Amino acid sequence: MAILTEDECRAILKKALSYSKADECEINLYGSDSANIRYARNNVSTSGAISSTGMVVSSAYGKKLGVITLNEYTDEAIQHAVKRSEELAQLAPENPEYMPFLGPQTYGPGGKTFIPATAALTPAQRTTMVEQSLNIAKQNKLTAAGFLQSSSGFSSVMNSKGLFLYDTSTNVNFSATLRTGDGQGSGYVTKDYNDVAKMDAVGFTKIAAQKAAASTGAKALEPGKYTVILEPAAGIVLLEQLYGSLDARSADEGRSFLSKPGGKTRLGEKLVDERVNIYSDPTNPEVPSSPWAGDGQPLQKMSWIEKGVLKNVSYSRYWAQKKGVKPVPGPSNIIMEGGTQSLEELIKGTEKGILVTRLWYIRPVDPQTLLYTGLTRDGTFYIENGQIKFPIKNFRFNESPVIMLNNLDALGKAERTVSGESSQSALIPPMRIRDFTFSSLSDAV
Repeated sequence: MAILTEDECRAILKKALSYSKADECEINLYGSDSANIRYARNNVSTSGAISSTGMVVSSAYGKKLGVITLNEYTDEAIQHAVKRSEELAQLAPENPEYMPFLGPQTYGPGGKTFIPATAALTPAQRTTMVEQSLNIAKQNKLTAAGFLQSSSGFSSVMNSKGLFLYDTSTNVNFSATLRTGDGQGSGYVTKDYNDVAKMDAVGFTKIAAQKAAASTGAKALEPGKYTVILEPAAGIVLLEQLYGSLDARSADEGRSFLSKPGGKTRLGEKLVDERVNIYSDPTNPEVPSSPWAGDGQPLQKMSWIEKGVLKNVSYSRYWAQKKGVKPVPGPSNIIMEGGTQSLEELIKGTEKGILVTRLWYIRPVDPQTLLYTGLTRDGTFYIENGQIKFPIKNFRFNESPVIMLNNLDALGKAERTVSGESSQSALIPPMRIRDFTFSSLSDAV
């Protein structure tokens, strides 16, 4: 299905709202076209395309809410869905935390989230990108597995209070793992962009190939505390545990690492090294986002951590009303300011340390200290006197991103990366960290 235009969405939503008899009604209409190629053992295993749309009808009487989803848009189907949502609302108990739908809002500019060239990517273009990636693997006598997906989508909202929203976006995502013939060496890469022109599948595959070849013959180091350099793809999976937990309610209720005794929080306190600045900005050209949150609240540039100090936490509309403060939507994108050094320069400036390509299988240990555990993989290397000396066996780690950012030694240039755990992207610098805790060895490659 083609991406619906703003006028097409407006017409469908206006018609759907005309059927409503509820106190309030809000309708979301969304859809996407995506296509992918998956490969393994140096051969394409699957390819496919998915086209889908959906509509969510939310009807409310007082604080009673009924919700229906559908993907059929005949007049009869929509009218039935609206009526059914009203019947469910009448049957539902009151939600004490229900908040009325928003009326028209004022929005600032959003980022350039939709790139026509990405939306127009053809099967032949995707095939060529995968073929070039596979050729690099074969030329280096490596075995590759990977996934390439491009997508475009739209999202629109209209409600009985007069709110109307429409936005479009595109994305191309590529990940690949290359392994040596004996299975002892492994390299990994993952990238995503709104603009396919930035996706250098050949260059990224070459990096993974170099790491795979260089990581054979890994030696074992004793677990313990080491200086580490976390590449952006490794750092993001720990950092997202921090910036994904900046919620006022959990802090106020004593369930968060931001909680303090007596119902107080750490808002306004210095949490981490003063070189750490984390903010969101819908207009950032590297990680652009919509200017509105899912419930229609305007999004604007927001500082979350500034010079190491916790500047803001997110407030849902309900919790903000309860606390008598202004609602603060959660971040739609994340930018962590970096330094001026390249990854290579960070390595050259390291007397002794460990280069970590990737962290994975991240699991919580203690939510109130943000302590997490996980494993290194796909290329871990020992650094001495500014040079990579040899590959090392993988470790299990136990670390908190809060402690990690207090042990910050240096920041490199920020770059867009995507989390292998959540699939969310962010602008993250490589980081050199002191006293990173490795608790045991792992036989994983």
